Amino acid sequence: QVQLVESGGGLVQAGGSLRLSCAASGRTISSYGMAWFRQAPGKEREFVAAITWSGGNTYYADSVKGRFTISRDNGKNTEYLQMNSLKAEDTAVYYCAADNRQLILSASPTAYTYWGQGTQVTVSS
Repeated sequence: QVQLVESGGGLVQAGGSLRLSCAASGRTISSYGMAWFRQAPGKEREFVAAITWSGGNTYYADSVKGRFTISRDNGKNTEYLQMNSLKAEDTAVYYCAADNRQLILSASPTAYTYWGQGTQVTVSS
């Protein structure tokens, strides 16, 4: 089993930055594909970004492309989401996700087996 714990959320003004972290435990995630999703109140869970096991390939939602960067440090068993130029519409609970398929770059929540509990990001306009 893999446990995922997100951190780094908070309140930030529009135009600001935050870096989210997702720490994994239970197993090494160096061979896992990973992703970030978000869910705003009253909306469905939405894909944000995904990264393959080595970090060699990434995939972003159009809404965050050029502003967000997904990365990982397999030595620290941790995934990151650097969020710049934040907008009010980025306000949501952000979740990290993982699956043992190394090359997965899916935007579908059903493709991922393991999920964190989420961290709130609020962007004030």
